[in-house]
Amino acid sequence: MQELQYRTLVWLTYRLAATFAVGLPLVLIVWSALVKQTAMVRLLSIYWKVSSLLGISMLLLTDQKPLGFLTLSLAPILMGTSVWFWVDLNEELADLPAWKALPFTVRIWRWALSAVSVLALTLSTQSLKCIQVSNLKNCQAWVEPPKGLHLVFEKIFAFLFGGQWTEPVAAFMGYLALLAYAVGMLQWILIRLPKQGRVAGEF
Repeated sequence: MQELQYRTLVWLTYRLAATFAVGLPLVLIVWSALVKQTAMVRLLSIYWKVSSLLGISMLLLTDQKPLGFLTLSLAPILMGTSVWFWVDLNEELADLPAWKALPFTVRIWRWALSAVSVLALTLSTQSLKCIQVSNLKNCQAWVEPPKGLHLVFEKIFAFLFGGQWTEPVAAFMGYLALLAYAVGMLQWILIRLPKQGRVAGEF
């Protein structure tokens, strides 16, 4: 695949993720809370916890940390799985009227997110070689969007706090968040999953 085509696909993946992994679920969780649809609020709350790995990846890739390429490949798997995994939530959602706007939108979003996750996983696996050689041209395509986002946050941070939000600071915060994420995930896998199974419970 030519470099320009690859870069275009990477940017398309980031834009689709911004729409279906961030923008739409943000609208849906607010909408669900307003109409008091508890099943959808729980589903979307779990999704936001799991999808935080995507944000962690952005922080790490801002400073081009090799670990960021690995977490970027893991994120779509976990995000896609998180919206289908729970037996109790799937049953509650299936019982809601399919023709109502909110349940219908959530169903469409779950399928769209799954498709975007497959695309993101397919492309991001190509970036795993960047873990060892991060100066390849194709690696830069994955780093460009996080760096662009970093510039926006840098200006906001400087305006609000008068401090500097540098790339090393972003990476440090990414490592701290990843540590907390890993601890929470291990606790769920080793303790709650064997006890509760595929029931959302207190996830």
